[in-house]
Amino acid sequence: MKFSLDGAGPNGRSWIARDTASLSPSYSREYALVVDRAEGSEVWDVDGRHYIDFMAGVAVVNAGHRHPAIQAAVEEQVSKFWHICLSDFYYPQAVQLAEKLQSIAPMSGPTKIYFGNSGTEAVEAAIKLAMYHTGRSKFIGFLGAFHGRTLGSLSFTASKAVQRANYHTGVNVHHVPYPNPYRPVIAGHNGQDAGTAVIDYLEEYLFRNMISPTDIAGILVEPIQGEGGYVVPSPGFFTRLRELCDRYGILLMADEIQSGAGRTGKWWAIEHENVEPDIVCFAKGVTSGMPIGGIIARESLMTWGRGSHGSTFGGNPVAATAALATLEAIEKEGMMTMATETGEYIMDALTEMAGRHPSLGNVRGRGLMIGMEFVKDRDTKERAIALRDNIIQNAFEDGLLIIPCGTNSIRVTPPLNIGRPLVDEGLAIFERALTKAESVHL
Repeated sequence: MKFSLDGAGPNGRSWIARDTASLSPSYSREYALVVDRAEGSEVWDVDGRHYIDFMAGVAVVNAGHRHPAIQAAVEEQVSKFWHICLSDFYYPQAVQLAEKLQSIAPMSGPTKIYFGNSGTEAVEAAIKLAMYHTGRSKFIGFLGAFHGRTLGSLSFTASKAVQRANYHTGVNVHHVPYPNPYRPVIAGHNGQDAGTAVIDYLEEYLFRNMISPTDIAGILVEPIQGEGGYVVPSPGFFTRLRELCDRYGILLMADEIQSGAGRTGKWWAIEHENVEPDIVCFAKGVTSGMPIGGIIARESLMTWGRGSHGSTFGGNPVAATAALATLEAIEKEGMMTMATETGEYIMDALTEMAGRHPSLGNVRGRGLMIGMEFVKDRDTKERAIALRDNIIQNAFEDGLLIIPCGTNSIRVTPPLNIGRPLVDEGLAIFERALTKAESVHL
C-alpha cells in the first residue's frame, strides 16, 4: 500500500524524517506509527496518541505487550547473564525451553529442538535438516506462501513478486496452488474441493511430468496461509497431504511461525487438522517479541552431526527465558481458550457487519488469526485493493492498528488476552473506517 504521513504528529514526522535519512529503504512501512510505549493491547505513539492493537506486532505479542510475568522473568535473567553461545556451551534456560516445546509438540514420539534467532532462520534450519536426513535436494512449496527473505526461505516465499525480484533462489522449489476455498486456482473434477484438486495436481501432473517424488526432501506448508491472505485450507487437505508424504518418503514441514503459540486456540494450527508434521518451524509469538526461532523435529530426523548447523545467538538465554515465560503464561492464564472465544466473537461480529457492507466479501480464520477479503463485487470477486488500503489508513487515524495480508485482505491478530471492551471499541473503529472507505471507493 502507498505510505502516507497522514495521522502522524510533529514528533512522529520528525522521527520518520530521521529514519528515512538513516535506515535502509527496503523496510516496508504500513502507516506513520512511531511507537513510544505499549502495554497489554494498547499502544501510544511519540505524540501521545492512543491506539487499540489489533495486530500485536505482526502476531508476535500473543500474551500482550509487557506482560508482567514475562517482563519479570526477563529482568531476572538480565541480572544474571546475557550471552554465552549455545553452540559452544550449556545453560539451563535453553534446556528448560526445549523441554517445554517437546511437551507441546504436535507430533507423537520423541522430538528434539534447534534454536535460531528468527522465523527465516527456522525455515533455513528445516530446509537443511530435510536435505541432510533424506539426501534429497528438491522441495514443494505453495503459491501465496511467505516463509522469510533469506535466500533459502525466499526460494519458498511466493506471496509478492517484489520480494523475489533481483535475487536468484537458493533452493530447488516447485510451487503449487494453496487450497483456497474462496479463490481456488485449480478446478477440481466432478465437484472436487480445492484441497483434493491440489493433491491430484501434485500426483497426476507435477510428479508425472516435472519432478520425481523420490527426489523431494520435503513439503513446506503453512497450516493457515499468513501473508498470502490468512487462508484456511479446504477440509481434508492436510490428511491427503500427509498420506502423500508417507507414500513417497517426503517430510511434512509445517511453518507455524505466524500461526503457533496458541494463536488459533491450540498450540499449533496444524492440530486443527489432526495431522502430525515431521518438522515444525516456530518464532514470533513464542517469545513475546524477543528474537528467537527454531524447529521441533522428530528425534529420528535429527541425524545431523556436530557442527552441521549452529548459531552464535540462537537460543540466547534472555530470549529463551522470555519464551518459557510466554508459553507458561499462555497456558496458566487460559489464553488459548480466550483466543477461541474472542475469535468466535470477532468473526460473528464481522460476518454480521458484512450484511451492511458489500465490499466485505469473505471472513475466515481460526481463533485470533482472522482474515477479511475485500471485493468490488461479490459475484465477480474483483479485488478491492485501494479500498482495503484506505480502510487500514482510516483505522490508524482513528486509533486502531490493523495491517494487510494477501492482495486485498486485512488480518486481525490482537493479543490472545485482549479484553472485550477493547474488542468492541476496536470493531466500532473498524466499521467507521470501512464505511468511510466504501463511500469513496464503491
